[in-house]
Amino acid sequence: MLMFGVIVASSGLLLMIERGILAEVKTPPPRGDVAWRTHSREPEEQQTLREIRNRTLRRACGQQDVARSVWALPPGPRRTLLRHIIVNDKYKLLYCYVPKVACSNWKRVLKVLDGRLDSVDARLKMDHRSDLVFLADLSAEQIRHRLQHYYKVLFVREPLERLLSAYRNKFGEIKEYQQRYGLEIVRRYRQQPPAAASKGDDVTFSEFLRYLLDEDEEKMNEHWMPIYQLCQPCAVPYDFIGTYERLREDANRVLDAIGAPAYIQFPERQAWYKPVSRETLQYYLCNTPQGLVRELLPKYIMDYSLFAYTLPNITSEYCRQ
Repeated sequence: MLMFGVIVASSGLLLMIERGILAEVKTPPPRGDVAWRTHSREPEEQQTLREIRNRTLRRACGQQDVARSVWALPPGPRRTLLRHIIVNDKYKLLYCYVPKVACSNWKRVLKVLDGRLDSVDARLKMDHRSDLVFLADLSAEQIRHRLQHYYKVLFVREPLERLLSAYRNKFGEIKEYQQRYGLEIVRRYRQQPPAAASKGDDVTFSEFLRYLLDEDEEKMNEHWMPIYQLCQPCAVPYDFIGTYERLREDANRVLDAIGAPAYIQFPERQAWYKPVSRETLQYYLCNTPQGLVRELLPKYIMDYSLFAYTLPNITSEYCRQ
């Protein structure tokens, strides 16, 4: 908790100062535009945000009790990390995938870069394991070499927005999650109507958050495990941390940095995908008990602090607007 306090205190004022300019996100060029893969100067507000993030990471990772290498991590977190870093030897790229942060499309890109897939727009169900190499598949010596010499990338997303995306997808659409997690959540947290009447597909957002509150973050399902637990940004010195909010621009910078062919472009969102808007997130949060959200935030405070996201406004005054 001391570390949480130091991080929040050191970055909070800067975040409040920058809050106004960080809300401005410029529209990317149309798909196919010649400017898509050309080099351009990063907007000033994004440079500021990146500086804040880097400064906060340095301060947090400089704490005495923080593991600053993969091998200094406890066995459990190290296994999680190595299973989430995908290797592309052809372009010397390491990508730590985070579920609900466009990782399916990044995996498509990696398969195209490796010649395993013809096009990022191929219409097929994504296989999240086949034709991909993970650091966990390699020897310790091979891992060390790649960590030292490859371009290391991580993409992040506003923490509660990511949770809402996982909630709507897994409990609204995926029967496996409804049966494995939904039924358990209903059994634990629902009194009325009787839990026996549920098929696990009617979990409320509040019930989901109560479940997360009682879970050990190191043992969570990857779709709602905190990003810092999945990708360990203190143990892995990432060369680039992109954001979901600037997905196209940041993906473009990564593809340029590794020298990918210009014809490889980050894929469009699938037509069926329903993104979580700020308004949608605010609606869910304002219809969730404020005390529950406040209790849950400490589990994700490292994601908010390390990646320079402002805490959500869930005051009664704001929600009445």
